[in-house]
Amino acid sequence: MKRPLVTVVGPTATGKSDLAIALCRRMGGEIVNGDALQLYRGMDIGTAKLPLEERGGITHHLVDVLDIAEESSVSGFQHLARRAIEDIEARSRRPVLVGGSGLYVRAVTDDIRFPGTDPGVRARLEAEAESQGAASLHSRLRALDPPAADKIAPGDTRRIVRALEVIEITGSPFTAHLPDYTYVRPTVQIGLVLDRGVLHRRIEDRVHRMWDAGWVDEVVGLRSAGLHASSTAGQAIGYAEIMAHLDGTMTREDAIDRTIIRTRQFAKRQETWFRRDPRIHLLSADSPDLVERALSLTP
Repeated sequence: MKRPLVTVVGPTATGKSDLAIALCRRMGGEIVNGDALQLYRGMDIGTAKLPLEERGGITHHLVDVLDIAEESSVSGFQHLARRAIEDIEARSRRPVLVGGSGLYVRAVTDDIRFPGTDPGVRARLEAEAESQGAASLHSRLRALDPPAADKIAPGDTRRIVRALEVIEITGSPFTAHLPDYTYVRPTVQIGLVLDRGVLHRRIEDRVHRMWDAGWVDEVVGLRSAGLHASSTAGQAIGYAEIMAHLDGTMTREDAIDRTIIRTRQFAKRQETWFRRDPRIHLLSADSPDLVERALSLTP
């Protein structure tokens, strides 16, 4: 019988990577990335991607696998991640799935089958979003599928377009395709949580460190490689603000403040997502015996 798959999830800035590396050292494991943006080559500083020298000698999978102009998809990630996990286990190693992208993680752990796509429908909806604004499409989504509108932020163009695409091509609400909590294999999920005030201070400190570490230069290089504001990667928190700063529509101070605010909002959504899943074992990220407590949950 396979040993349970271990996941480490939680909001940004809670120390998921550090815990995952510690677990891998103790269990003979390898990390499978579950952060949607760490898939992209070159998005290093802004995604808090650990440099090679800080990975503790632990092999990381699904990091730097997409070019900046490529579109990521949850279904594509599901295939790649499950294949990586099988490969790790075939070598008698222990896979540890780590990340804060809730749907990406669930796509790996749960029985989720994704509706197909229609490039024509998607292109039309994306054009409408660009001409009318995401808020207009979000209002349409609310009329067609109120529960989906409640779950998707009014400014999240990509998810709004996807929800409307599914509704149009299937004839049923987007939420009808969302699964219940059913694992495809034995799984142990560890979720990190922090006091809200502590987390907010961590996020603020991290954003300032990222700017000091050369985040702006990173974005300049990515733009020359094809990063643009309407792309999946270009909509990422911080990257969009830096591009606005480079274009002269936002000051440095406003870009930093806006990034901190958006990151805090994102962390709150992440926490809500993971707390909603009753299967996740929530542990305090600043507990002095965090590693031992996490290990006690992983047979």
